[in-house]
Amino acid sequence: MGAEKPLAIDLALQGGGSHGAFTWGVLDALLEDGTLGFSGISGTSAGALNAAVLATGLLRGGNDGARAALRAFWEDVSRSGRCFGTLKPPALPGWTAPAAGPLWGWTPSDWIATWARSFSPYQFNPFGLNPLRDLVARHVDLAALRCEPPGPTLFVIATAVSTGQPHVFTGASLTLDALMASTCLPHLFQAVEIGGEAYWDGGYAGNPALWPLIYETPEADLLLVKINPLKRPALPRTALAIADRVSEIGFNSALVGEMRAIAFVQRLLAEERIERGRYKELRMHMVADEGELAHLEAATKLDTSRAFLESLFRLGRAAAQRWLAEHRADVGVRATLDIEGTFLAKR
Repeated sequence: MGAEKPLAIDLALQGGGSHGAFTWGVLDALLEDGTLGFSGISGTSAGALNAAVLATGLLRGGNDGARAALRAFWEDVSRSGRCFGTLKPPALPGWTAPAAGPLWGWTPSDWIATWARSFSPYQFNPFGLNPLRDLVARHVDLAALRCEPPGPTLFVIATAVSTGQPHVFTGASLTLDALMASTCLPHLFQAVEIGGEAYWDGGYAGNPALWPLIYETPEADLLLVKINPLKRPALPRTALAIADRVSEIGFNSALVGEMRAIAFVQRLLAEERIERGRYKELRMHMVADEGELAHLEAATKLDTSRAFLESLFRLGRAAAQRWLAEHRADVGVRATLDIEGTFLAKR
């Protein structure tokens, strides 16, 4: 008797710079387990890159090929310097950051990073250089990603600058420019122009967007891989820490809004107040490690050192293995994510 066919689910992969290595670990564990297949994948920023590399590897060599492709990509990231961006400002003669101890709670790196935010990428990077572009091109087969199934259908999210609305790139529109648009943090990189529209990082409008999976795939099981903490107990007090937390809250807001809508519809379905069959009865699942990732400052999302990426990979693998052990049997049967308790509860 042949091996049992994997049960198809959808994946939703958050963005978060180098913290996307956590998602690498999650995907590695899921691929190693082999009992789940992927129908649709919605990804934003680093989540979009993970999705594209995953799909490339699956098409070339199945689960083992995908695991190898993801490892090769993140090892290349570690060799490529700060490919997710750096807050180091252009050199100006006659000025250096304070070399002594912290002043008013600020370290020298705080001074440099805060000063860097005074410059736009059109000033300190007038040629629009992006080292991530060549790196992604080495690891993603875009022609293969635009093929019909058996590969997963990808939905890459970017934010239209003119309207602030999310834009979904999929099928024939899934290009290298689309992946770069999804990863374009506006204080680090120039906007990516596609078809006359300028785009910024997808996290502002959907990190990740769940609705493409709800409307465009037949699967009812949706697994969210969450890497951005919803809660940070420490009050940010420096200008840099405040700006980072404001950005993080913004990147979480669209997801929280979608979760609120999903919880509302699922409650109406459970109470039989709306017609069954008109709305998908989602079974939501989540892999995360809020406790460990909340200890990491937002600035570490630019850290691409090998040791740091490998530590995130191990965290992701462990989180996925815990989820598989506790909830794999629930897939196809019931939801395992308490949406209201996780996303909507008073904190």
